[in-house]
Amino acid sequence: MQNRRGFLLTVVTGVVAMAMVVGTVLADELLGVLTKVDVEGKKVTVVEKDTDKEIEVKITDDTEQVSKKGNRKVDLEKLDSFVKKVQDQGKKGIQVKVTHEKNVASKIEFKFQRKKAAE
Repeated sequence: MQNRRGFLLTVVTGVVAMAMVVGTVLADELLGVLTKVDVEGKKVTVVEKDTDKEIEVKITDDTEQVSKKGNRKVDLEKLDSFVKKVQDQGKKGIQVKVTHEKNVASKIEFKFQRKKAAE
C-alpha cells in the first residue's frame, strides 16, 4: 500500500512540475521600444525590434516592472512621464523586454544601454 502511494505521489509531482515548465514556455517575449503608455486603458505600445510593428500589450495589477532597483508593480503614470522625458531627449522611447501571454504582460524589463567610455 505504501509503495503505491509513493508511486502516485511521484507521478503527481512530475505532472505538476511539467505543467509549470510548459506554462512558462508558453509565455512570449517581445523585444522592442516602449513608445506609448495609455494610463486610463492600462496599455502600453511597444514597437517590435526587427519588424517596426506596433504591438499593444495590456497591463494588469500582477504585471511586474524589473529594473536595476529590483522588481515592483508597474506604475503607469510614472512610466508615462518617463517615456515622455526620454522622447523629449530625441529618442524613440525606452528599450524593453516584455514577457506576455496573449498580449497581457506579466513582466516588463528595462534594457538600458551602457555608455561607451570616451577614448
